[in-house]
Amino acid sequence: MNDRKQELAQRAAEVREALADAAREAGRKPEDVTLVAVSKLHPASDIRALAETGQADFGENYVQEALGKLEELADLDVNFHFIGGLQSNKAKFVAGNFALVHSVDSRKLAQALHKKAESLGVVQDILIQVNIAGETQKSGITVDSLPQLANEIMGLAGVRVVGLMTMPPFFDEPERARPVFSRLRQLRDELEKQLGSRLPHLSMGMTGDFVPAVQEGATMVRIGTRIFGVRPPR
Repeated sequence: MNDRKQELAQRAAEVREALADAAREAGRKPEDVTLVAVSKLHPASDIRALAETGQADFGENYVQEALGKLEELADLDVNFHFIGGLQSNKAKFVAGNFALVHSVDSRKLAQALHKKAESLGVVQDILIQVNIAGETQKSGITVDSLPQLANEIMGLAGVRVVGLMTMPPFFDEPERARPVFSRLRQLRDELEKQLGSRLPHLSMGMTGDFVPAVQEGATMVRIGTRIFGVRPPR
């Protein structure tokens, strides 16, 4: 095993161990939490190396960069997640290429994904991104607008809502993010009742705050720098 592959495998193993500990502390099964390794701005060779050690899920933020990696790594049996902000005019490049789109926050974007997915004869799984803290610099639907948007999207045959995603404010102390994670879980539970449909996934928690996220019910955590190291400049 070369040095970089060994380094990535060790870092990922440490994260999985911390995830498992957090899950058990909350009375959950570790296997119910998916580690999405955020590989944005890192080379395709890193993804290949980590995939060869068993990592199955990778997150990308930028459409053109991600598409290049998907082409280069087409032989791998892995799941790519699109986790970054997505403009509706680029949805045609995303639908059908990613196992899950985490960042849907408007009817316009959902419709664009639906239209492309239908033309491909597929159903694109999506999460609705919720801006719980109301930060103006971050994407995401407001809490008050969530039920209406979810209802509208449920009528689109080309997309399937499977849960919610959020990004809390940056806190020096991870525990301060816990109320945001708890609120997302509450919103999901309420939405399931309103829609009469199960929404199994909560994508929440990153390198600095994934422990409270898992303890509050995250089914997917998005970990980048703790696995791959500091990102190179874009």
